[in-house]
Amino acid sequence: MWSLLEQGNQRWAAGRSHRPRQDPRHRRQVAVAQEPRAVVLSCIDSRVPPEVIFDVGLGDLLVVRTAAHTIDPLVTAAVQYGPQDLSASLVVVLGHQRCGSVTSAARALRGRVTLPGELPAVVAALEPAYAVSDGRVEPMAHAHVRRTVLRLRADPLLHGSATVIGAYYSLDTGLVSRVT
Repeated sequence: MWSLLEQGNQRWAAGRSHRPRQDPRHRRQVAVAQEPRAVVLSCIDSRVPPEVIFDVGLGDLLVVRTAAHTIDPLVTAAVQYGPQDLSASLVVVLGHQRCGSVTSAARALRGRVTLPGELPAVVAALEPAYAVSDGRVEPMAHAHVRRTVLRLRADPLLHGSATVIGAYYSLDTGLVSRVT
């Protein structure tokens, strides 16, 4: 499945998107049942819509989006749903370049500032990545992808039912690369 996502991303980055399975007939087919092949846990950033950057159609992906793809029990349950109930065999944790949530968290941690509302929860989720990246945003984003992948791989419901990988989207090139 990853190779199909890579191929779709290469089409997207080259400006040759197919926009597959987005016609009315396919819409009617997936209205009856869904069989997504992958789950993508990604950021809420408006510049990083997984269905578009992977050039896939309706019903191909389950997409879970949170600020900087942070996870909590509800988000983890949403990710678990794909492999457990729909047999999705791949989970992709997708970080991206110049993530606003990562940037805000790094700024708050560096300045020891408490953000308003529920935003401190995002900062707390990103603090371990901040600690291993010297507060630099891009290394912090990569570290957070790796940390999230490890957490999901350790999840008993995902272990053995899906492959969990990390990936990183370049806003500049449109390309997604694997994070190891």
